Amino acid sequence: MKGVLFDGKAAAVVDDLEVRDPGPGEVAVRIGAAGLCHSDISVINGTIPFPPPVVLGHEGAGTVEAVGELVTHVRPGDRVALSTLAACGTCRECDRGRPTMCAKSFGQLGTPFTRGGEPAYSFAGLSVFAERIVVKAVQAVRIPASIPMASAAIMGCGVLTGVGAVLNRAKVQPGDTVAVIGTGGIGLNVLQAARIAGAVTIVAVDANPDKEGIAREFGATDFVAASAVESTVKAVQGIVPGGVDHAFECVGRPDVVRDAIAMLGRAGQAVILGVAPATAEASFPIASLFLDKTIMGCRYGSSRPQYDIARYAGLYGTGALKLDELVTRTYALDDFHAAVEDAEAGKVARGVFVF
Repeated sequence: MKGVLFDGKAAAVVDDLEVRDPGPGEVAVRIGAAGLCHSDISVINGTIPFPPPVVLGHEGAGTVEAVGELVTHVRPGDRVALSTLAACGTCRECDRGRPTMCAKSFGQLGTPFTRGGEPAYSFAGLSVFAERIVVKAVQAVRIPASIPMASAAIMGCGVLTGVGAVLNRAKVQPGDTVAVIGTGGIGLNVLQAARIAGAVTIVAVDANPDKEGIAREFGATDFVAASAVESTVKAVQGIVPGGVDHAFECVGRPDVVRDAIAMLGRAGQAVILGVAPATAEASFPIASLFLDKTIMGCRYGSSRPQYDIARYAGLYGTGALKLDELVTRTYALDDFHAAVEDAEAGKVARGVFVF
């Protein structure tokens, strides 16, 4: 079968992958669509170290083809959105409602694929840049057939991360003020979640002034073109005197992390979502923390995928959550490199491969 394989030097579309059958507690899924996230590109450029060979892709949706023993919540023929979170469901963190902190969901490197008889890793427990995959049953979340496959694909990463950061982690309240630095796939979902949460002022910050239109479409009330101002901190504080209640960093650069903290008002929260290189460090004035500022990490939107994906599907059904509008362009898997070029050039909010 066809898939995108990274061999440690380059990524290529290959057509001789094989995947094993599902075992107990597992599900085989025929992929219908898969979103291209910057985390996939970060494996290729080395920002995210990952052992090769690995089949890429971690944001997708498809149709259940087969289930293993003990699987009851989905069955063949069900349409599912896929989550990277292979939580165990029985540990202390899962029992506390924090499956993103489950130790079983960290660093479990499976090899369900083979190529020429040699094993290949799955990326983030999924590898949706392949025509067929095998995952833990907990990673498959049944969704309504009314959600187009391309729109459903992006729910499993960009939507869970961005929307969850606002609703689950920061818990933005009606009347709060928000700054969102970076308006890519994650940032747009932060923007629309802030709107859904009832934030009164939502400032989008991006180096590309052409992003203003889509930022406002997703919920921004104000826009700061970082390339056109001397200081984004001063620009944001000019819109929200005293600083914002919440600043979301969606870029992954240490200097931007510092700016996010500096944008905060008293008792403000900075939520760090951008993926920086593993050795990157950020600095900030320690004295600022005495104003009750908080710096928050956020893994995968602090999500509970079986609950949250169903909730977001409901919001999509009412028109409150935009999914279709996030899919800027669709590609065939053979056009993988063109899709990467478009993503790196900032031409798309989300490029999606349609199988």
